[in-house]
Amino acid sequence: MMTFIMAGKYSADSVKQISGKRTAKVKQIIRQCGGTIVGVYALLGEADILVIAEFPSIDKAMKASVGLNKALGISFATIPALRVEDFDKLVAGKP
Repeated sequence: MMTFIMAGKYSADSVKQISGKRTAKVKQIIRQCGGTIVGVYALLGEADILVIAEFPSIDKAMKASVGLNKALGISFATIPALRVEDFDKLVAGKP
């Protein structure tokens, strides 16, 4: 599984629909795309919500990102992430 950071920005309409029910919808869409949620955080700043999720492929992460936007009106920037220990090995050329 690959890790993805999903930084979301609410639209004016999506702010009005904040609820536990909508949070459940997020989990459902991510599961339908083969993903699992590591954590979800509300933020202050440029992004309003942060989802850390694992997906089996970039295609599945993209499908979830677009699906969340379509279903909830939340625009996500979905970014692949690599643990720093794995990054260090990659850069050092170690398997």
